[in-house]
Amino acid sequence: MIGVVVAMDSEAEALLDQMEVENILTVHGKPVYTGKAFGKDVLLCVCGVGKVNAAAGTCAVLEKGADVVLNFGVAGGLNDKTELTEVYLIERAVQYDFDLTQLNGGAVGTLDGETENFLPLYVPAALDYPRRALGSGDRFNDSAADHDLLLSLGADIRDMEGAAIAEVCKYAGVPLVSVKAISDVYGAGSTTEQFRKNTARAMLNLKAFMGEIFAGIGA
Repeated sequence: MIGVVVAMDSEAEALLDQMEVENILTVHGKPVYTGKAFGKDVLLCVCGVGKVNAAAGTCAVLEKGADVVLNFGVAGGLNDKTELTEVYLIERAVQYDFDLTQLNGGAVGTLDGETENFLPLYVPAALDYPRRALGSGDRFNDSAADHDLLLSLGADIRDMEGAAIAEVCKYAGVPLVSVKAISDVYGAGSTTEQFRKNTARAMLNLKAFMGEIFAGIGA
């Protein structure tokens, strides 16, 4: 069963519009839609924005039987390897606002007990989208300091949920697929204004690939 975790209702619509909803549950305070999409059993949780919400939403779909997790939605581009509204497959993710460097000497984002700061994601061979690295943190801003940090870590895209979902899936032993459409690009004006202007168009582009994404996951 595919467990889908998205932050916002505007993102969830890309799947709900193509899903046969059978029931709506509340798990850990989060709505979880159950049903079928593209011939597959699906659990869709709209978790809310931020890493804690994302972790709770991931736990919700795992508790209800998901054996693979899909995270999709909009995200911000950090460099010239990303273009507005384009769709990218995330191959690794890091929490750029997690910092134990003074304790473990590792790079920013290195979780306690880990040796690498980036966590690998499942990248199905059938999904032939450009692969990029994701940085997640509980901040939405135009901070030059955050941008420099993300680039120094090797991230191409930023969001507020993906790496937290990756952490939960790693420890649960469940594969995670993450697909992002770019709503804003650093250096092209206010990310807030770009986000508001481009989110609908980015999600429309991502929605067009939804059947292909579900087929490529293979669960």
